[in-house]
Amino acid sequence: MYDSVSRREFLKAALLAGTSVPVAGGFVPQILPAAESKSPNEKLNIAAIGVRGKGASNIAGVKTENIVALCDIDAARLAEAAKDFPKAQTFDDFRRVLDLKNLDAVVVSTPDHMHAIPVVQAMRRGLAVYCEKPLAHSVHEIRVMREVAKENNIVTQMGTQIHAGDNYRRVVEIIQAGVIGPVRRVHVWQSNTVPPGQRVKEGKVPEGINYDVWLGPAPYRPFHISHFHFNWRFWWDFGGGNLADMGCHYIDLPYWALGLRYPTTVSAKGEKGHGGDNEVPNYLQADYHFPARGDQPPVHLTWYQGGWRPEGAEQYERNSAVLFEGDHGRLVADYRTHKVFLQEGKTAEPVEQTIPASIGHHQEWVHAVKTGGPTTCNFDYSGALAETVLLGNVSYRVGGKTLEWDPENLKAKNCPEADQYIRREYRKGWTL
Repeated sequence: MYDSVSRREFLKAALLAGTSVPVAGGFVPQILPAAESKSPNEKLNIAAIGVRGKGASNIAGVKTENIVALCDIDAARLAEAAKDFPKAQTFDDFRRVLDLKNLDAVVVSTPDHMHAIPVVQAMRRGLAVYCEKPLAHSVHEIRVMREVAKENNIVTQMGTQIHAGDNYRRVVEIIQAGVIGPVRRVHVWQSNTVPPGQRVKEGKVPEGINYDVWLGPAPYRPFHISHFHFNWRFWWDFGGGNLADMGCHYIDLPYWALGLRYPTTVSAKGEKGHGGDNEVPNYLQADYHFPARGDQPPVHLTWYQGGWRPEGAEQYERNSAVLFEGDHGRLVADYRTHKVFLQEGKTAEPVEQTIPASIGHHQEWVHAVKTGGPTTCNFDYSGALAETVLLGNVSYRVGGKTLEWDPENLKAKNCPEADQYIRREYRKGWTL
């Protein structure tokens, strides 16, 4: 059996007939049609950590390859997933997965609080990684993941699947062509709400659940269904509410179109409004200020959730959307549609399509692992986006104080109390 490094070299050589085409606004890997008959050795050996929900869709996205290992802390979910991949080894602890010698890549679809540790360990073993958004639970974890990826020259992709959609690509082209003029203001609203959760003093772990591994570095909490499986995202111990859940998907569009990187200030205000013991806000407004970039002006971007929206949002008839305000007009977009509104007397000229169709968000990553080529949502680009998203939660948790952000040192210069949320404390026995 080839080790990871030699296998990757073999796969790269096998695809020399393919091409990677540079495109304006980023790189979208292109691949020539594959031969009808391929050697099994041309496929990647992939392990999937987390098999239900996004885990299931992520596995579906890479099932063109060899799924050699499946891991989940829920025995029932693991057994169900294994039916589709009877040759795959199964595990309830990701650490045993990473001991395998025949892996090329890992897909991580665990709750946010359990992203960083398996991802970093995998990358230190030289494995390519696909990881769900928002990349990690804390800003510090994201930065470590980015640094390890760079140090080890790892092919990475964050799970912002909509980035591969044609609609986002057309919006980026329109904005970058200057159709609505320089953009100084962006509004992003998302309508999801927070279900009320319950904190308990005692709880019985269901049979077949490896709860200690599920908790990982998070503080110990007695088991309760209201913080387990999908609901973990609504507790600070495990997730970051709707901003962490959906922010990377929607804020990705202005990040890409406007070439944003790090904000200079971040401030947030919100309300619980859901009546539960969980402390994440139902309603939230987070304001990010970005500096000028080249000849582009500074940008003020605002995130709204839970029913809060910018003034006049109802005219766009979208429950969730991104609104760009330019000097010559506006553009509103959601996942699948967009519409331009120009000032009176202005006309829109056709915009050249410069960003080709994606071969698929997961397949971009697969192809890049085989060829050493680029990915569109690598940890450098997506990590800066995810760090920014999570800073909105940091500001909210310090009482809405405006954070003066120092990205180089990972510090809110005016707010030392933010450190506890930028870098979280791990439960005994767990390290990054």
